[in-house]
Amino acid sequence: MPWRIALRNSAAALQRSTGYATLLRASRWPLYPRVSLARTLPRSAFSTGSARWKDAGREKDEKEVEEEKPEKKVEEKVEEKQEEKKEEKKEEKSGEAVVEGKIKSATDGKSSAAASSGTGGEAPPAAGGGDGRRGRKPEKALQKPTVPEVYPRVLAIPIAKRPLFPGFYKAVTVRDENVVKAIKDMINRGQPYIGAFLFKDENHDGDTIESMDQVHDVGVFAQITSAFPVGDDGALTAVLYPHRRIKMSELINTQSLKAAKDGAGAEPAAPEPIPQKPTKDEAPAEKKGDVVASFEETSVPSTPKSDTPNPVYEPTSFLNQYAVSLVNVENIVNEPHDPKNLTIRAITNEIVNVFKDVANLNSLFRDQISTFSMSQSAGNVMEEPAKLADFAAAVAAGDAEELQDVLEELNVERRLRKALVVLKKELMNAELQSKITKDVQNSIEKRQREYWLTEQMKGIRRELGIESDGKDKLVEKFREKSLKLAMPEAVKKVFDEELNKLAHLEPAASEFNVTRNYLDWLTQIPWGQRSAENFGIKNAMTVLDEDHHGLKDVKDRILEFIAVGKLRGTVEGKILCFVGPPGVGKTSIGKSIARALNRQYYRFSVGGLADVAEIKGHRRTYVGALPGRIIQALKKCQTENPLILIDEIDKLGRGHQGDPASALLELLDPEQNNSFLDQYLDVPVDLSKVLFVCTANMTDTIPRPLLDRMEVIQLSGYVADEKMAIAERYLSPAAKELAGLKDVDVALEKEAIEELIKSYCRESGVRNLKKQIEKVYRKSALKIVQDLGESALPEEEALTEEGKKALEESKKDETDVKETPENIAAETTEKPRISLEVPDTVHVSINRQNLKDYVGPPVFTSDRLYETTPPGVAMGLAWTQMGGAALYVESILESALTRDSRPGLATTGNLRAVMKESTTIAYSFAKSVMAKSYPQNGFFDKAKIHLHCPEGAVQKDGPSAGITMATSLLSLALDRALDPTIAMTGELTVTGKVLRIGGLREKTVAARRAGCKMIIFPADNLSDWLELPENIKEGIDGRPAAWYHDVFDLVFPGLDAEKANSMWKKQLEKKKKDSKKDDEDDD
Repeated sequence: MPWRIALRNSAAALQRSTGYATLLRASRWPLYPRVSLARTLPRSAFSTGSARWKDAGREKDEKEVEEEKPEKKVEEKVEEKQEEKKEEKKEEKSGEAVVEGKIKSATDGKSSAAASSGTGGEAPPAAGGGDGRRGRKPEKALQKPTVPEVYPRVLAIPIAKRPLFPGFYKAVTVRDENVVKAIKDMINRGQPYIGAFLFKDENHDGDTIESMDQVHDVGVFAQITSAFPVGDDGALTAVLYPHRRIKMSELINTQSLKAAKDGAGAEPAAPEPIPQKPTKDEAPAEKKGDVVASFEETSVPSTPKSDTPNPVYEPTSFLNQYAVSLVNVENIVNEPHDPKNLTIRAITNEIVNVFKDVANLNSLFRDQISTFSMSQSAGNVMEEPAKLADFAAAVAAGDAEELQDVLEELNVERRLRKALVVLKKELMNAELQSKITKDVQNSIEKRQREYWLTEQMKGIRRELGIESDGKDKLVEKFREKSLKLAMPEAVKKVFDEELNKLAHLEPAASEFNVTRNYLDWLTQIPWGQRSAENFGIKNAMTVLDEDHHGLKDVKDRILEFIAVGKLRGTVEGKILCFVGPPGVGKTSIGKSIARALNRQYYRFSVGGLADVAEIKGHRRTYVGALPGRIIQALKKCQTENPLILIDEIDKLGRGHQGDPASALLELLDPEQNNSFLDQYLDVPVDLSKVLFVCTANMTDTIPRPLLDRMEVIQLSGYVADEKMAIAERYLSPAAKELAGLKDVDVALEKEAIEELIKSYCRESGVRNLKKQIEKVYRKSALKIVQDLGESALPEEEALTEEGKKALEESKKDETDVKETPENIAAETTEKPRISLEVPDTVHVSINRQNLKDYVGPPVFTSDRLYETTPPGVAMGLAWTQMGGAALYVESILESALTRDSRPGLATTGNLRAVMKESTTIAYSFAKSVMAKSYPQNGFFDKAKIHLHCPEGAVQKDGPSAGITMATSLLSLALDRALDPTIAMTGELTVTGKVLRIGGLREKTVAARRAGCKMIIFPADNLSDWLELPENIKEGIDGRPAAWYHDVFDLVFPGLDAEKANSMWKKQLEKKKKDSKKDDEDDD
């Protein structure tokens, strides 16, 4: 770029002509500014370009002004050189826009700029008539980037913990999105300047200033030298270099400006244009605070100054579009002082001496002071006491208020005194730290000496047999615990080896704790310890009936288990798997079985488990290794024969850490689990005495090898009378006590429970029924409290004395509820409240009529989907994870039969692959039946049929809907409606054979809920039907069917064959006559 070439040429000319090579010396440490060439090159008094040199601001006396006169000659040479280079580059940069500006003429520029620049940099040399250039033609020059000496409005960033000082870098992290965008925009525009102000509250944090009271009004004018993103949340770390002190005079709310701008429909702010070059008649006068772009070509004006002010131009107006803090500031400078003042010199010398003392105690200070000394000559340190005070405050770890006082102090002498106080405290801190370090070192040496003497004493005592050390006590403790356990021979051998290893390891060795933990686990396994089981049949029946109603299959299996144990005196562990819909008591029955057998109970869920180590344990080579859940269960129960409930075994996961289902094969195999090998213990553990009980909603997702190892017991859903008994005996008393109405006269009538079961809770389990009953009692409690009012149940009587005190303390707490208060201990107590007694005059009764006031309107308004089924509709039965459900199959004729119509079949209802095949088979079989039995019925030859299964949002699949679909199609073909109380289930082959199905119990329960009176099922399921409890089969006629003609005779009793043959004959013949008449007309 041309300005870089001009800068290099000017620097070279300076070295050749004046010998000012020493001005090019740079600091070796980036914390301090480099000596600038600003005195050798002309600069604009108002520039927004990024500075490439940072000059230590200094006030020049008259002698320095006289010494700078030769520099003016150098300036002329540099400007001439720049003019030549600019003319050469005009040809190369044709078409590029050149930013124009003005070189301001000011004879007093040196003194005024020096006064206003503070510590940010030096004043530019005069460009007016005092340098012998009066009368020269205006010439253009490319100016180098400089730091603006007047910047009236800046972006304000609050700083926490400690203030910034001019001349010393500071990195800050900005997290506010608007502030980050504003900083990036400023850097892109070449105006990377901000104002940094210290928070008054050191605990406060943020990137914007809400009010001027939040921060100190005196801060620093800093330049952003670099910025880079931090993390993934859009934060930005900016490196700031403070130039001078500034004072905040006004805080501008950019949010209101932005809101007003958005309300007016303004577009996003565009980059601010550079003010137009004034005409000869409108020559603007220099105005303090006017800022122009830094890289600009300007003409030295030959016209005298004018008093007409420039148009208002705000270089930071583009920041109004961001929700940031803008402040109006003014520069503040040090008060004049006498460099020869003896007090100042004395304080300066004292600060230097303190620096030396601190450097001797703290190596970090030594490095900082060394770097600072290299960047400043000895004379400069004495001649710039203000900068020395800033350095002392910048490196000292003082209080924020003290450091801010140093920043705000403009009197050099007082600033030196305050800086000396801060530095003295740092010296005291360094001395105290050095003393603590020496004391700790002496203490360590003393402890080391005591350790060696103690070890020698222990050795002497061991030799004399007087006392054993802690390790020997630990070994002895493990040996005593092993004597109480009946360890197998293989385990005993491993235990002795590990114990011998522990005895020869030093306590400080890493292997010591690993071996100790292993022995701890090995001795906590209950080797040979079993609980005394209760094999009383009557006791088991009593316990099981107390907790659960029904579940006859499960209770019979447990009674069989107890009977075998009573005869043998001992029992081997079994693996049972309860499969059934949710809410039927699979998990809770496990705890009841453990109580009936007097066994310890342990439950863990494997739903979503994808890590084999949860079952088999981790290897001891890993840090923090633990045994598997089975070994942990044995440790907790402290018996070899607990009842372990493995919940949700049908929801096992599988990941990159192995297949837990495969790990369970060894655990749940009666032939293998007598020597189960955990990866952590690495010794065989006998699990054959453990009674494993697994639960699942379905067996389809359980691997076949694992399912083969378990004894599956199906748990079907409950019918209405079972739900009624469960609600009266278990659910209602528990919900009443939970609602605080145990001793209150609140009655849930039997008819209300029946209405709940019939109209609100038709699922297989009782979990939803439990929720509805709890809701009834909660509503009752609310009604009682509202009717009695606060006077009958005063809040004061409900609080204990400790509760009242805690309540008073919490009222004093004004912190946000999301934050934990410091005095939380005073606001809490163990028992803050007691229960209130409801008067005996309260009586609440919930019956069928007022039930909807408690649980809302009924969910189910009818027993069946169809009270009277039209032709083509048949009721089937389906099995789901929630139990059984009624599944209707609907068939309709899409268009009237004609001679020219073509047959077809369309299916809908979200049917999966198996049911689609069943549809095709049923359609083919139905056509076969009509062709054989009723050949003159040409329905399927011309009918276009649509078959649908309602509730299309539910996926449907399974091999048990064949006879239902065939019956629906035949009902449409024969135009005969079916009995709505007949339900059927069974798969059909193309020859008419009815195949076996599953889930007959659940389907029977669903049929009973739907009000069916007859169920047609495959003949192969007759044994399943006979095993069903009588309360489920009550009122239902079960009819087995081996072939479809058995089904046909049941659903179409007394069918007239002649009528069936001629069902569609009239329609087809009429069409034929019309066709003959049309043919005659054509002839």
